[in-house]
Amino acid sequence: MNLIVSKKIILASKSPRRQQLLEQMGLSFEVRTKEVEEIFPEEIEAADVAAYLASLKGKAFEGTLVEEELLITSDTVVVNDGKVLGKPADEQEALQMIAGMSGKKHQVYTAVCLATADHQEVFTDCTEVVFRSLSKEEIAYYVSTYKPYDKAGAYGIQEWIGLIGIERIEGSYFNVMGLPTEKLYTYLKPYISYEK
Repeated sequence: MNLIVSKKIILASKSPRRQQLLEQMGLSFEVRTKEVEEIFPEEIEAADVAAYLASLKGKAFEGTLVEEELLITSDTVVVNDGKVLGKPADEQEALQMIAGMSGKKHQVYTAVCLATADHQEVFTDCTEVVFRSLSKEEIAYYVSTYKPYDKAGAYGIQEWIGLIGIERIEGSYFNVMGLPTEKLYTYLKPYISYEK
């Protein structure tokens, strides 16, 4: 049985994790990226930052999409104590970010913007993540070994720190990886059919 999608999917992301998740969903897609400065207004609620940035990335493609194309842009932010954690600038910031989440609960918001030539729709998913108390040595080992500078909140749930440090999550695991796959599938369902 084959998965048939009536739109040509364009993924506007360099993230190998998002590309991998779309492939695992059985979707064919083309990667097409544009550089977008990920800056958001200071007054915006932390829970809305990912949606703002995903929409901003989608707007960068306005006027370039043809009728049969469906663009997917996405953004993930980690929120700890109400503060938005993006990608760490360096080792010191990565160490501080993880230490700040140690022994506590934080939120991971991933927003997806689906855009066609004449329409844009944005949705967000939230997962709550609880880290056990991590030692300085554990945090230092993770940062020096995995160099998580391309990840919001300075960690990847699928990496060593997730295996040894995450007590529990509430919500989608894949949302923490960077793509809320179940919600995305629900939005894509009108374009999907199955062929024997």
